[in-house]
Amino acid sequence: MMELIRPERLKRGDTVGIIAPSSPPKTEQLTRSLAFLESLGLNWKIGKAVGKKERYLGGTDQERLDDLHGMFSDPEVKGIICARGGYGSARYLEKIDYQMIRENPKIFWGYSDITALHQAIHMYSDLVTFHGPMLESDVAKDDFDPLSAKLFSQLFQPLELHYDESVSPLTTYSGGSARGQLIGGNLSLIASSIGTKFAPSFEGKLLLIEDTDEEPYRTDGMLTQLRQSGVLDRVAGIVIGDFKYPKNHKGDFFYEEVFKDFFEGFGKPVVSGFRIGHCQPHFAVPLGVEAYLDADAKTLTILPGVE
Repeated sequence: MMELIRPERLKRGDTVGIIAPSSPPKTEQLTRSLAFLESLGLNWKIGKAVGKKERYLGGTDQERLDDLHGMFSDPEVKGIICARGGYGSARYLEKIDYQMIRENPKIFWGYSDITALHQAIHMYSDLVTFHGPMLESDVAKDDFDPLSAKLFSQLFQPLELHYDESVSPLTTYSGGSARGQLIGGNLSLIASSIGTKFAPSFEGKLLLIEDTDEEPYRTDGMLTQLRQSGVLDRVAGIVIGDFKYPKNHKGDFFYEEVFKDFFEGFGKPVVSGFRIGHCQPHFAVPLGVEAYLDADAKTLTILPGVE
């Protein structure tokens, strides 16, 4: 892989594109979130497919792909922010024009199902992207956290991010320290990419994992897949983000038991408790940049994502 490209930073007055690459956003919620973009001094363009519905998808695969291509190729658009996740971004990965994206590098921001796009764009366009809260699903909510809002500032100037226990309590499952590119995101999407040409190279990387509405046994199954496919042997360390129980979780088994089972005595640094994922605050991070995980000090340091 070539050296990853950092996109240009945003400036007040810039225009960002809003797309829904997976499921359809609720229009009223999405509209509510636009005031936040205004507060950042940003203008916006909304993709043509946003608001369309095709079963559980935000329009057809081609319509969602056209929005992705359109925003990357539009010279007026300086960054792209996803309205929401859900399901469906992996369905058209093989049709994306990665060379065009590489020639038009710009900020791309989202998480959850957007993990499929993060992985593919890293692999084939060499672009740093951002794992951060989305407009309809996060920004529009009454409990949108001030720290989540503050972390959008990393798009306007190159910021080195530091995460320690002043942000949230952290748990070390395996000590030591490691440096490597931070990759990953939603564990379900990472696991389902194994065996496809859109599974990233995990060699020497710091792997971020997070998920929501999955029972601990399902998380166990996905981690088993990563172990049996050799992913856990290849990574330099594991950053465990937020894992949210399903609403009907009975409480018989817990994520902590699963993580202890897989990572105690792992021989590489593993720390959990990072508020990265389906949570408030959601600590947004660039993916693809160098990061340093110190499991003994319980700190994560991440280099800037923009130029």
